[in-house]
Amino acid sequence: MKPQDLVAPFLVTDGSRFSLKDHPTGSGSWKQSKKDTRKLLEQGVERLAALQERLYAQDTWGVLLIFQGMDAAGKDSVIAHVMSGVNPQGCQVCSFKTPSAEELDHDFMWRTTKALPERGRIGIFNRSYYEETLVVRVHPEILDRAKLPAAARTKTIWRDRFEDINAFERYLARNGYLIRKFFLHVSKEEQKERFLDRIARPEKNWKFSAADVKERERWDDYMAAYEDTIRHTATLHAPWIVVPSDSKRFARIVVASAIVEALEGLDLAFPTLSPARKRELRICRAALEREGAPPRA
Repeated sequence: MKPQDLVAPFLVTDGSRFSLKDHPTGSGSWKQSKKDTRKLLEQGVERLAALQERLYAQDTWGVLLIFQGMDAAGKDSVIAHVMSGVNPQGCQVCSFKTPSAEELDHDFMWRTTKALPERGRIGIFNRSYYEETLVVRVHPEILDRAKLPAAARTKTIWRDRFEDINAFERYLARNGYLIRKFFLHVSKEEQKERFLDRIARPEKNWKFSAADVKERERWDDYMAAYEDTIRHTATLHAPWIVVPSDSKRFARIVVASAIVEALEGLDLAFPTLSPARKRELRICRAALEREGAPPRA
């Protein structure tokens, strides 16, 4: 199966009619065995590693991958598995938690803007500036800590933030950034099972917080916030991929395929050597070959 064929049902480039009801959390008609699914992921990781090497060598494009989702949606494991074959030198992962005092003294995109990847690198945001239209929208009292002047806390603040984000992502795209945004769409029932697993297994206890259960009470509010965010920020240059995530294996395949498809569209290639550089390499090769084989011990 070609990457574009697998990704197409989950790709949102125009959010005007977007509805989460049209995007199930299950893997649907996917009938591949665990073995075949694992093999497909291995192939995707291998292809991604080859493309990342060209991206790094070409040093013209920057890549920004954003991962959003409810707690236990699988963001960490997806990133770990999909990016497992990528050279760490050309990849950076940034996780964004509760804003610090310094971060609250700046605009809401300041902390993510300064973490953008350099050209030739893949930058991964585990949560991002979208938290400001998700968590903050569900808990508007957080705005009190943001020190916004009254004039900035208007009835249109969420619409304004969508406009700001769209303008920012358009700016990045115009400056050579490839942007892909992933919403790991997990069901409330699957989240419950993953929470219970974290409680039952001592090695996973550290992942669980009582606050996670408290946030489940606002599930519908979060889904409404995600739906509105995707509806207003899905564009051709910065699309959302709504990844069915009740199956972690299937989610990894979709994410890997989406990244591979996007990178293949960049027509990446190793730099072309000039005639002078080729001559230099021939001279160096001849010099090395004249040294002969090292003496045996």
